[in-house]
Amino acid sequence: MIDVKILREQPELLKSKIALKKFDCDIDAIIAFDAERRKAVSDFEDARAAQNAASKAMAELPKGSQEFKEKLSKMKLVSAKVKEFEAAASEAEKKWKQMLLTIPNIPDDSVPVGRTEKDNVCVYEWGDISSIKNAVPHWDLKFFNDMLDFGRGVKVTGAGFPFYVGDMARLVRSLLSLFLEEARANGYRETMCPIMVNAASATATGQLPDKEGQMYHDSQDDFYMIPTAEVPLTNFYRNETFDESQLPVYACGYTPCFRREAGSWGKDVRGLNRLHQFDKVELVKWVHPDKSMEELEKLRLDAEGILKKLKLPYRVLSICTGDIGFPHAKQFDLEVWAAGQRKWLEVSSCSCFTDFQARRANIRFKPADGGKPRNVHTLNGSGLAIPRVLAALLENNVRDDGKVEIPEVLRKWYGAETIG
Repeated sequence: MIDVKILREQPELLKSKIALKKFDCDIDAIIAFDAERRKAVSDFEDARAAQNAASKAMAELPKGSQEFKEKLSKMKLVSAKVKEFEAAASEAEKKWKQMLLTIPNIPDDSVPVGRTEKDNVCVYEWGDISSIKNAVPHWDLKFFNDMLDFGRGVKVTGAGFPFYVGDMARLVRSLLSLFLEEARANGYRETMCPIMVNAASATATGQLPDKEGQMYHDSQDDFYMIPTAEVPLTNFYRNETFDESQLPVYACGYTPCFRREAGSWGKDVRGLNRLHQFDKVELVKWVHPDKSMEELEKLRLDAEGILKKLKLPYRVLSICTGDIGFPHAKQFDLEVWAAGQRKWLEVSSCSCFTDFQARRANIRFKPADGGKPRNVHTLNGSGLAIPRVLAALLENNVRDDGKVEIPEVLRKWYGAETIG
């Protein structure tokens, strides 16, 4: 949620910033309704003040007197009017909060201006993709269908819910162990998260109302299956206040993730490229507002470090204004090179949300100088997501005998040098 002061005091700046993003938002209508809302609240408060004054005056009259009876009759009419004003004010406040939720976050000035993903800017690239030999799409590996069973996943659940079997399950577990150990070494506290959240949690991080159709929803209990551990982790501190000396705070968590909109049909969703359920380790930060962009760079390097240890060629994209998400102020995407498909696959988004999520979630800190509590800045990034990392690992490391070589950094967990 944006700062209402910006809406009221700098509406033209706000409109120009929002125009750079891909989301429609009628700022003029919201400002106009703000005036209506404040009038409704003012009318209610004035009516209630008049009611209280009349009640006080009645208390000084002799009960049963003619004047008392006349005042009592008038008070009933005043009371009915107060209830009418109260209902109008309550409804206006409710609508106002809903309207504020439609305003996306403002992109940082350092974000490249553009309209589509074609305008994203590559800011860093690592690894030699020309040296990769024997590469084939991972779904064409001879052993793939035995170890990653999509057919039985369809039978048991539906498309996009595969079984990882035998050595493939062990390889996934090895990757998760590496991801979590790297996070711990970089100062993130590991947290086991719920994989279902309530609507307040999903609203706080910006999934609701913007991405409601992309989440699996249990209507009976009004719970949502998480699309990322960002949601429960960020809400861990909802309605809480840090001391400034506690910042920054780092946390990580492994969870399964669930997304209804797994993508369109066709070659881009073959194999591991897009799934409805997948495993991911998420990195989350709560930081001082003056440090958030610096912390974003550190977060990005934490995710990049894992790719380097896996020896997976990758690139970093600075996402343009027209392609960054609804709550995002700045976003980097990390993409690995999948040699068999000859394409880049996104494996992590590292993002700064400034105070947008913290304002919704009411996460603040008390300044050391004793000033008023302020909203923290929140950040998160994948560190990392399994499916496409696994796809690139399988495609980039095929040996002459058709087996896939396991990166050395994984072998202490995996227990062997090859799979297949």
